[in-house]
Amino acid sequence: MIEQVVEGVWWIRGQDDFLPDSHMYVIGLPESDDFTLVDCGLMGKGEYKLDSIDRCRVRLEHVRRIIMTHTHLDHIGCLPELKAAAPHVEVWIHSDEAFAIERGDERIVMGNSMFESMVRGMFPLPKDAFQMTVQHKLEDGELLNLGGLLFKVVHIPGHSVGSIGLLHEDRRLFLSGDTIYADWAIGRYDLVSADPAQLKRSLELIAGLDVDILLPCHNRIVNGGAAPMIKETVAQWGPYLG
Repeated sequence: MIEQVVEGVWWIRGQDDFLPDSHMYVIGLPESDDFTLVDCGLMGKGEYKLDSIDRCRVRLEHVRRIIMTHTHLDHIGCLPELKAAAPHVEVWIHSDEAFAIERGDERIVMGNSMFESMVRGMFPLPKDAFQMTVQHKLEDGELLNLGGLLFKVVHIPGHSVGSIGLLHEDRRLFLSGDTIYADWAIGRYDLVSADPAQLKRSLELIAGLDVDILLPCHNRIVNGGAAPMIKETVAQWGPYLG
């Protein structure tokens, strides 16, 4: 499923199987020839994501970068497949997770040892499958011109230490990764590098952004009127986060 959310932002829905597959977003004005992918998805989903990019009428040679909202397996799993198809594409990750990726530390990617054992039993992954160079290490408050659209990096740790969102302030559009979803749910806070107190602060920060369009990386999106739902979600989960 592909949907144009607003001009210059496409939603490519994840294809969940036994394991969840994150959505991908494509950002860039059509005339810019400068496109950004936000998140990738699970292993084995590369062909589907590449076909979907093509259906957005985006040429692969015009994709300049892949931004990861965080580096959990269901988001970064098919990044090697996309890099193999487009080796020129840069990888951008928040600095708090980028250094782990560069040194081959996959503890955040896998989340916990039990899940890692299951995944390695299902997929023939080499030990250094996700070790790679990160060309740009993102920081909180950084302004990014993505194909003619200006986004602000918002560091929202809690689900993972380097989780980020991308905010388009004029359109009040927020890509929230796995920190908050569009169905009164939030991201897990029991995985490697997760922190419930940080997650609570990040949710309160998001509630203060007055978001109209909420684009999470799983389940449905909210294309207008998201602010009340976000505030209700934050109020609902706050007591459980300390």
